[in-house]
Amino acid sequence: MGHGWRTLRRKILTPNVSATYLETRGFRRKDRESQELLEKVGALFLAGYAHAVEASSIADVEARLGTIEHRFRGFAYEGAGMGYGMLDGLPFGHRHHNDDFLAGPAADQIYIVYCGIGWAMARLPRFRWPKAESLDPLLRWLVLDGYGFHQAYFHTRRYVHEHYQAPRFPWPDDESRAYANRAIDQGIGRALWFVGCTDVAEVARLVRTYPAARHGDLWAGVGLASTYACGASRDELVRLTELAGEHRPQLAQGSAFAAEARVKAGLWIPETDSATKILCGQDAETAARISVEMRPEHVRNGALPSYELWRQRIAEELMSLGGVSK
Repeated sequence: MGHGWRTLRRKILTPNVSATYLETRGFRRKDRESQELLEKVGALFLAGYAHAVEASSIADVEARLGTIEHRFRGFAYEGAGMGYGMLDGLPFGHRHHNDDFLAGPAADQIYIVYCGIGWAMARLPRFRWPKAESLDPLLRWLVLDGYGFHQAYFHTRRYVHEHYQAPRFPWPDDESRAYANRAIDQGIGRALWFVGCTDVAEVARLVRTYPAARHGDLWAGVGLASTYACGASRDELVRLTELAGEHRPQLAQGSAFAAEARVKAGLWIPETDSATKILCGQDAETAARISVEMRPEHVRNGALPSYELWRQRIAEELMSLGGVSK
């Protein structure tokens, strides 16, 4: 495929960066620093997306992503996951771009790449969605996490202010489908960190507007985003734990997931460590290790999938260590 065609493909498929501006989205703008942080995250996500859509090879994408600032590189990998997800969903060419990506440079970025695949799902017709059985049986729920983030980010009125939830989400195509909306809510919770522009009082207020049964999963998403994207001061994070109330274990679990995602990918930053010490009661390395140790050996995807049992075990372990309490 010629370079000219790849450039054209990038221009056709890549959203305009203005779509990530908080003013465009109608999101809260807490202060200039927080706004610039979140808009940079959005811009570098799209940069990763564009690299995947335009690049001539996986090695080319790896080289381009390697130039991105350490703190933001994971978001670019997530964007590349979306870009390859879009290519995999097109009616021509092969459908294994993300398989090749994950078998190569993105192996340690699987969590964030799966979220990117979920972004692509949100923009593809259902018959072009990836088959659940083609994905890691434990981590496939992160695809729906990514889907939920996309929907809350781009369809904020419906998913955030009107609390839309599909009566029966059509993926995956087995009995574990009953869990789908919970995974989507975890992604919506991540998006609330952006919608509220890292303002912990506003984020908590948004969570409280949802039906109570959804709060735990939303708080887990908030914990993940506040630890991976960061953007809040120590005092603000302390306040976040207070606002989470009875859902502080879920907040901590999401934070531990974020720690593992950064540590596994070699993208540890001091801000992540600061966040886990407050939200998990542990440093980032310890929180990441707990996430790994609690991972189930045998995976089942029934009405209550192993993924959810993993999340519960992480929360319980963090509570047992005394750093997290209800």
